[in-house]
Amino acid sequence: MQVRRILYPTDFSEATKAAAHYACDLADQFGAELHVLHVLHDLTSMMPYTAVTLWAKPEHIAEIVDGAENILAEIPDAIWSKGKAIVRKVRVGNVADEITTYARQHAIDIIVIGTHGHTGLKHAVLGSIAEKVVRTADCPVLTIRSRAVQVMAHATENFVAPVPL
Repeated sequence: MQVRRILYPTDFSEATKAAAHYACDLADQFGAELHVLHVLHDLTSMMPYTAVTLWAKPEHIAEIVDGAENILAEIPDAIWSKGKAIVRKVRVGNVADEITTYARQHAIDIIVIGTHGHTGLKHAVLGSIAEKVVRTADCPVLTIRSRAVQVMAHATENFVAPVPL
């Protein structure tokens, strides 16, 4: 398997920040281009026609997109990003659909996505973007729970590398 392009979708939460570590590590290992995507959820897609007016005016949406682009410009941090091939993009729409559409349009080889780990009623109400992406993406999807990074860091704290033979 050749990995040339990695997609890291983020909603700027701690859960998706955990996936950034994996996405960056994979980009380093494969010398791959890293695509960082933020999708602003289009609330009108969830509401009846009469509620459409609840969504922001176009000029406000442009301000929100600008703000998201400013945050995205710092992901990953400048130290890791130096000299790396990074594409950053903000889109507006249904989050899972936009992620999988972006992946298709840019021939993404793997999506590295964080999960919030919601279960029960919270999962039923909020749904799972990562779950929808796994079901609908044309490429492999690596899901990372925020707790996984904490466990990995703790496990490697006292790790002693084997002596080469």
